[in-house]
Amino acid sequence: MSITTPTSADRNGQAWGMRARDWSEVETQQLPTYEEAIRRAGIGPGQTVLDVGCGSGAFLRAAADHGATVCGVDASEALLEIARERVPEADLAQGDLQRLPYVDDCFDAVLGFNSFFFADDMVAALREAGRVAKPGAPVVIQVWGRPEAFDLHLMKDVLARFTPPRRPGGIDPTTLWRGGVLEDLATQAALVPDCAFDLQWAYEFADEPELVRAMTSAGGFGAILGADQQQAARDAIVEALSVCRTPDRGYRMENEWHYLIARA
Repeated sequence: MSITTPTSADRNGQAWGMRARDWSEVETQQLPTYEEAIRRAGIGPGQTVLDVGCGSGAFLRAAADHGATVCGVDASEALLEIARERVPEADLAQGDLQRLPYVDDCFDAVLGFNSFFFADDMVAALREAGRVAKPGAPVVIQVWGRPEAFDLHLMKDVLARFTPPRRPGGIDPTTLWRGGVLEDLATQAALVPDCAFDLQWAYEFADEPELVRAMTSAGGFGAILGADQQQAARDAIVEALSVCRTPDRGYRMENEWHYLIARA
């Protein structure tokens, strides 16, 4: 009898699908980061674009509105269902970042927003992105920025107290912003690093319930934490993010995102 080990796509598909509707509301706030990527990558009419880890389709909607023909792949069928509603003209597929269901050299741009590092092998995922991109096409990689400029780390630090240690040998996504790290990974994947940049942008939430709903919708909160841990984790998140509270008792979470544009 053979035993099949779950892949990162299996795990992430389940985790990110648990609160897909709530997460889709959070993702729409990321539009400024998507627009900057569209501008930097020169995405426009007549181009065919792939979003790797497309989530609920917020980037795809923006790229389509700029005239691009858009495709997306994600591990979560629940998120893809929302993406189909948001971008009915998109060609969407459920799949694994390390095994993209496309032929070689078919996209004018491939982008991944906080997605490549969820693969079991990030280099393999980047190599796949390069494989399906046309020669010289941009492959845009977005990751978390410097911890001191990234309020989401406050939540991630809380979750780390409730979850097992990271698996040995795995890539630590909190270090990918450091100079040369993404460039080295891209080079290992046979991509050619072109330019890196950082972008400041913030989440805003009207009150504590909206903050908690948003923060606990991210993939892994329900999947990683047992039912007996979730209330304690919610309380700890509210305490940790109290520094982000605004005078009107809302919340503003400032974040820096790091990007590398490489070429296939």
